[in-house]
Amino acid sequence: MESRMPGTLSVGQFFGIPLRFHFTFVLLFAFLITISLAGAQSWVGNTIFIAAIFASVFVHEMGHALVSRRYGIRTLEIVMFPIGGIARLEKNPGIREEFWIAIAGPAVNFVIAAGLFAYLAGTGQWQSISKMAEATDFNMLQRIAVGNLVLGLFNLLPALPMDGGRILRSLLARYRPEAEATQLAARIGTGMAVLMGLAGLVTFNIFLLFIAFFVYLGASQERAMSIGKSAMQGMPARSAMITEFQTLNHGDTLRDAAAALLASTQQDFPIVLGNRVIGLLGRARLLRALAQDGPDAYISAHMDRDFVRIDPETDLAEAMPRVAAAGSAALIMKGDELLGMLTMENLTEFILLRQMGLRPEPRAS
Repeated sequence: MESRMPGTLSVGQFFGIPLRFHFTFVLLFAFLITISLAGAQSWVGNTIFIAAIFASVFVHEMGHALVSRRYGIRTLEIVMFPIGGIARLEKNPGIREEFWIAIAGPAVNFVIAAGLFAYLAGTGQWQSISKMAEATDFNMLQRIAVGNLVLGLFNLLPALPMDGGRILRSLLARYRPEAEATQLAARIGTGMAVLMGLAGLVTFNIFLLFIAFFVYLGASQERAMSIGKSAMQGMPARSAMITEFQTLNHGDTLRDAAAALLASTQQDFPIVLGNRVIGLLGRARLLRALAQDGPDAYISAHMDRDFVRIDPETDLAEAMPRVAAAGSAALIMKGDELLGMLTMENLTEFILLRQMGLRPEPRAS
């Protein structure tokens, strides 16, 4: 099952990868066009320039996605935010793969910049940097080229979660354990975020402060994920699965599902037909269905048939990103037999218990 990031608008697919705009991105695009109307550049030229920069961010993310596909890692979606884009992968790449996936994005921007610089030089349109202070239609291509150069260089800063930080981690992990490499790269990212934040305060640069906050938050998340991955490494999925849960029958109504939701803390319900699991109904999908069709509609019309299945012997460190990407529970299944469920909540509890020194014994499958 693929979940879409909340607050996003779908605009189509490219190479089979959904492209979505976060609603704040749309607001920023309109804002940038509005505030630039007073400049020397025409509103058409300004709109083209802003669209070209955002398109450069998109092809940057496509670079990550296409190289990920080369290594058999599917990209769930590309989401455009005001501060850039994110290519959400279905699972974390290995150390070797991460280097090439991370470097592919900046490389795309450098190729675009080099191509535009070569064209401008060959056609005699190149201007000195001093003449780029004022935006005009004539220097638009040159500013797009410079924008791609800056975008590529900025993403190569050695700070997680940026591309440079991921490249640094992949290089460090060749000589030390992956968890240690991640911790070191995250500390460097945190340090750079603090420096950028201080620079933003001194120069009264709100955008730099915003980027510093983003880098700090991302580095903290990477560190937390590394700790969690270390706690789960080598443990099978069955060791953390929920074994006491309620199922619903395919002939039940949304009213029955709502009653089950209220009667317990369970939020995701496997749907069964006899002894066979045919779908999964989560809380969010249930509420949407109730609003759309009312309580007497059948759950079989609204269940998710493409739910996440995880083999009980799958390493938890590998299972966790799949559960996170699903946005709801994953079902632990041995063939067609339902053994248990995995949610982010019980995975978090499992990690906490491991960190406190408790060693839960793997359940028999």
